[in-house]
Amino acid sequence: MATAIHPGDALSRRQRMVYVLVLGALTALGPFTIDLYLPAFPALARDFEVSVSAIQLTLTGTTVGFAAGQLLVGPWSDHVGRRLPLAGATLLHILASVGAAISPTIFWLATARVVQGVGAAAGVVVALAMVRDLFGGQPMVRMLSRLALVSGLAPIAAPVLGSQLLRFVDWRGIFWFLAAYGVAVLIAVSLWIVETLPPQRRHLAGWDAAWNRCRLVLGDRAFLGLAVIGGMNFTALFAYLASSPFLFQNVYGFTAQQYGFLFAVNSVGVVIGIQSAAFLIRSIGPQWILAFAIPAMITSAVLITLLSGLGTGPWGTLVPLFAFIVSGGFCVPCIQVLALTNHAGQSGTAASVLGVINFGLAGVISPVVGAFGTSNAIAMGVVMAMAAMVALATLWAVVRPGKILSLSVQSP
Repeated sequence: MATAIHPGDALSRRQRMVYVLVLGALTALGPFTIDLYLPAFPALARDFEVSVSAIQLTLTGTTVGFAAGQLLVGPWSDHVGRRLPLAGATLLHILASVGAAISPTIFWLATARVVQGVGAAAGVVVALAMVRDLFGGQPMVRMLSRLALVSGLAPIAAPVLGSQLLRFVDWRGIFWFLAAYGVAVLIAVSLWIVETLPPQRRHLAGWDAAWNRCRLVLGDRAFLGLAVIGGMNFTALFAYLASSPFLFQNVYGFTAQQYGFLFAVNSVGVVIGIQSAAFLIRSIGPQWILAFAIPAMITSAVLITLLSGLGTGPWGTLVPLFAFIVSGGFCVPCIQVLALTNHAGQSGTAASVLGVINFGLAGVISPVVGAFGTSNAIAMGVVMAMAAMVALATLWAVVRPGKILSLSVQSP
């Protein structure tokens, strides 16, 4: 039987490295947009004289925009190619970053953050779609893992960089930095990234055609279940993002710089989980990695809740939190590989639907933590535990690991 040939197989090692770095920078635009301003949460609350929940809603707005942007960019990129939507959305992100930097009110900031999320969405969707355009089977797995490694550095660097920026500028300077980052990404794409979707593989225009592709993707029971699992994973992560700046700085007494370092350490846990899973996928089905990682998330979240209730202080939160984040990292490449491998003909749409469900669920559910307060880690732990339990139930009831065949190598 002849081996399927993919366009990416013809790329040199240097060309592949360029794609890893530039596409990694694209996917990092989202984490930078989300994480860079987290150490400034308490300062934002003071400057605008608003509640904790109001500041957390600016993060929710970003996730909602991120979800909506992926819904638009994915089908658009399947129709016109990858470069145009990528350039247009990145330019929108730059303008929104400037708008956030000059925000006179919390409402203005929240609005700018929604638009920022829409603009940042293109990086994630188009990068994943480009990988699927170029590669298949195990080469796709390797490329996704390398991409995840590069983009995984963003959550590590972002809060550290954000906290250090706060030593010299106020929170507005963080958004000026995001605008500059967007400009750098736009230049890199213009210089080094070529179109990966040839005209003969593009879909017809119109919302009917886009809806047909979405319906085809959503008609895949396993894909839908994996999207829900990803959404629960992101919900747990955003519960941590929304509450941890107030929990560790206002309750546990960390400075902005100490919080940035703590966040970086936890982000290393995400990278450890992602890269470990990418290595294990070579010999273990990704569905079985999920079957072990999700129960580990549940156990860690329950420990966070119990130890916080017992008043064990920051270490009673930090240790199980790190374990939870590592376990969540294991899930990321497994979900992406399983969800995208059987949708080569709708890779942009599939990536966008996956992102919409992931970030949409996270944006709707994670603010629950703020509603119950951040005076301890109990609310955060409860939301994390419940999200992981829903993910585990979905894995066995909807995805059904035993029904998934080994990864196949399909032609793009």
